Amino acid sequence: MVVRELNNNWQSHAFDGYEVNWTEQQQTVSCLHTLGYPPAQGQGLHVTGISWNTTGSVLACAYGRLDDGDWGTLKSYVCTWNLDRQGLNPHQPSVVVEVPSAVMCLAFHPIQPSHIAGGLYSGEVLVWDMSRPEDPLLWRTGLTDDTHTDPVYQVLWLPEPRHSHRFQVLSAATDGRVLLWRGSGAGQLRLSKGFALAVQQLPRSTKLKKPPRGETEVGVTSVAFSSFDSSLFVLGTEGGFPLKCSLAAEAAALTRMPSSVPLRAPVQFTFSPHGGPVYSVSCSPFHRNLFLSAGTDGHVHLYSMLQAQPLTSLQLSHKYLFAVRWSPVRPLVFAAASGEGDVQLFDLQKSSQKPTVSITQTQDGSPVYCLEFNSQQTQLLAAGDAKGVVKVWQLSTAFTEQGPREAEDLDQLEAEIAT
Repeated sequence: MVVRELNNNWQSHAFDGYEVNWTEQQQTVSCLHTLGYPPAQGQGLHVTGISWNTTGSVLACAYGRLDDGDWGTLKSYVCTWNLDRQGLNPHQPSVVVEVPSAVMCLAFHPIQPSHIAGGLYSGEVLVWDMSRPEDPLLWRTGLTDDTHTDPVYQVLWLPEPRHSHRFQVLSAATDGRVLLWRGSGAGQLRLSKGFALAVQQLPRSTKLKKPPRGETEVGVTSVAFSSFDSSLFVLGTEGGFPLKCSLAAEAAALTRMPSSVPLRAPVQFTFSPHGGPVYSVSCSPFHRNLFLSAGTDGHVHLYSMLQAQPLTSLQLSHKYLFAVRWSPVRPLVFAAASGEGDVQLFDLQKSSQKPTVSITQTQDGSPVYCLEFNSQQTQLLAAGDAKGVVKVWQLSTAFTEQGPREAEDLDQLEAEIAT
């Protein structure tokens, strides 16, 4: 009976054309799950990264620390929850992996639903198979000359050029290196390609502060790949300037760092800087030239790949911004995570100046460090915070259903702002 009524309601057109009232926030966003792992929270660990698996039903979170300190030997965790499983216990993850150094970031494999890559404070990169909870470690870089010497702030998976079903792990760290790793039979991640960023090799498209004498590395904090050109990527840096880079770069990097493969200089273009380090970058899935960056100055910049100055700059917070992500389904929607404890959802169709909805994630205003849209179950947005909590937010259809001219509106937005 109930099911029949629900089906009838589902097919009903009674609410077609209904305008959402944005002041009634519960109609637009509601909290579906509040997840956490008590042993990690008891240690005061932060949620440093989250990732949805390829099915969209499993959510992973990395526990580590993002504040100042030496977290190289801090016991931490990677946890996963299967949100589709009946009897979900929000305080008991499906799988817990203990890790001997703070985990700074993680990324699910694009095809294998149980494989996760993680970057550690120690500089190591590891890959786990969560379907083997007793022995999950699949590959690791080990501590060789090729391993990062600084914390790894981002990992992601890239298809191999001629084998689209085979993937390599890309890692980026504040030691100024972006490295590509391939899993080998011996449980080892081996370096297949590498890039190093030296201050002397940055294109001088903008007035950048002169680095202190002797400092050559440019610390990398974040990476985003173009959805339209598989060799094009954007880096966020500690210096505050986003960089446009290419995997096809041939020039040798000016670096003394030891490496088993030649390190290349990937930077093609330098964008105008933020007022402090950039913590997050995100390339538009709907427009080949647009990307967002967010940083410690509390601003989100919208850039075009074609010019150094941002098209627009939005101050979203008086504290740091830790993450920014474009929606995978709405070309004009993005979300940002702030150091003031909220997640802000922007719909540029409604306003290019202020958020459409601001969601309070932490009651005491402690920072939100990471967020990810779910590209399979597009109504879900997950965010992780300094309290060790991951909240899964359900978005209304206003944030998930594309308008008839939205992609064209994005083109127009770029053209209008740029003129």
